[in-house]
Amino acid sequence: MALRRIDRRTAPDSVYDQLLSEMLDGELQPGAALPAERQLAEALGVSRPTVREAMQRLAHSGLVEVRQGGATTVRDFRRAAGLDLLPRLILRAGRVDDDVLRSILETRSAMGREVAGLAAERGGADAAGALNSAVESLAAQSDPLARQLESLGFWDHVVDAADSIVYRLLFNDLRAVYEPAMAALVQVMAAEVDQIDRYRALAEAIIAGDAALARQAAAQLLATATTEFDMLMRRLEENTP
Repeated sequence: MALRRIDRRTAPDSVYDQLLSEMLDGELQPGAALPAERQLAEALGVSRPTVREAMQRLAHSGLVEVRQGGATTVRDFRRAAGLDLLPRLILRAGRVDDDVLRSILETRSAMGREVAGLAAERGGADAAGALNSAVESLAAQSDPLARQLESLGFWDHVVDAADSIVYRLLFNDLRAVYEPAMAALVQVMAAEVDQIDRYRALAEAIIAGDAALARQAAAQLLATATTEFDMLMRRLEENTP
């Protein structure tokens, strides 16, 4: 495990980030014991309280198991971590991780269908003003990145109309992952955010209170980005020697 001395001004964050990177890259495997607090502090050039704070963050994120008087062991982040880890997973070494992006697209498609159905059942006509305004704001944009932002605003209103705290929190987490990666996803998302008629059809189904039609409209809309992503991956594979 190659450890680098770090700047004291951001010491706890740097210790956390460095150890997390080792875990995500597979250098620190699940079940591996971390060096003792004193050894880590010496190797990194920081104080033991700094290491302790970083360890507490890792434990809070479900990434390590701290045993009183025993070794601190690495946990399998796939089984122990939460959605707060996604921002670190989707952007790795300055590029989007294709497998993580595929998982996000699959999740948003499944979640979007159900949220749209609930929005029709619970929001209906009450959501008309917000949804119609969001569609018009989306249509007024021509820049793909600006349209992505407007699309997020549209879905924010759909989630409001669904009136589900769990879906709201899930949406918040996915949005926190998606927003930093928006520029890198322009090519994948452009085909979806250009489908103004499909956004309008979804809004109309929700406003009409037709849950089945809303789910169908959401599925058709959200499938666009997934299809574009799959086509992009096939093109890259074909062009790879």
